[in-house]
Amino acid sequence: MDTYTLHHGSAPLLVSLPHDGSEIPPDLAARMTTSACRAPDTDWYVSRLYAFAKELGASVLAPRHSRYVIDLNRPPDDTSLYPGQNTTGLCPVVQFSGEPVYRVGETPDAAEIDARIERYWRPYHAALEGELQRLRAQHGRVVLWEGHSIRGECPFLFEGRLPDLNLGTADGRSCSPLVQARLAQVLQGQSRYDWVVNGRFKGGYITRHYGDPANGIDAVQLEISQRIYMDEDSFAWDDGRTAEARTMLRRLLEAVLAPTTGS
Repeated sequence: MDTYTLHHGSAPLLVSLPHDGSEIPPDLAARMTTSACRAPDTDWYVSRLYAFAKELGASVLAPRHSRYVIDLNRPPDDTSLYPGQNTTGLCPVVQFSGEPVYRVGETPDAAEIDARIERYWRPYHAALEGELQRLRAQHGRVVLWEGHSIRGECPFLFEGRLPDLNLGTADGRSCSPLVQARLAQVLQGQSRYDWVVNGRFKGGYITRHYGDPANGIDAVQLEISQRIYMDEDSFAWDDGRTAEARTMLRRLLEAVLAPTTGS
């Protein structure tokens, strides 16, 4: 499919990276502000950061296009995930900075949004659903890991400094207590990064919609502050920070891959 890539793994783990894409079609970019054309709200390099997941046997799903084209982690009816708080929508018209995405008079109308849903949103979700079902049928259970990153300070969306690692399980509804406890144990066992479970980021649409622990699908979102692996101002990858970040992520993924019976 030309809007996403899917690596089929053999382990009961699907790593979904819905905001990894940064491509903006030229005709759409022509309608955007200069700052938006840089796609600043991309989850920069998360595919590169999670590249090791394939070594663990994980499937990996990632889109080509920017969340400014369509946000794959929002519901198709664009219901707010965080009512009463500043957020961005299915086809965002505002950046995380609060600045506009589009030039005056260039925002998408309802027909254009519907077309983007069909062109980009539905294929990604069909692939996600299909891979979850394939892995669950093969293993009896599957973990859906939502890999995200964001600037650590973003006043338009949240106050103060975001913790380094932000684990979301929809307040415990999207995964089993065992899976959440194992992840919390890994986080508690290290001192490099500060962290929180179900803080500002509790999991987006994908985590909440697909998580079904009673039927063998555990869904978890990890929102990482970008400062732990890159320069947030220049968007530059930082080799010096990345090794430790990858070690931390590997330990978390290994925890969710551990057998859930006989414990």
